[in-house]
Amino acid sequence: MTRIEKGNPCQTVITTFEVNPATCDDVLELLRAAYSEVISRQPGFISAGLHVNDAQTRIANYSQWTRREDYQAMLRTVEMRRRNREINQLTKGFEPVMYDVLEVY
Repeated sequence: MTRIEKGNPCQTVITTFEVNPATCDDVLELLRAAYSEVISRQPGFISAGLHVNDAQTRIANYSQWTRREDYQAMLRTVEMRRRNREINQLTKGFEPVMYDVLEVY
């Protein structure tokens, strides 16, 4: 389960996907499959959440990893490189960014 806590030593990654309403469900389907078939089975994976805005033009993916290196290793796998190329074809772009939790209210 995702736990957002100050001082949590895990690596937080927030990835935003810019999509259009016609491809939003397709991208979500690909992301769900990636999580259930590949990502959640990788060393260091803790949890993730998928979020979509009401206009279906943005998807936000919040994930937590034990270490930064675990997340980076997952991205380098042959399977995720293939899946990310497929996802990229359906988006206007996506950007993963690593964060540290500074405060929780």
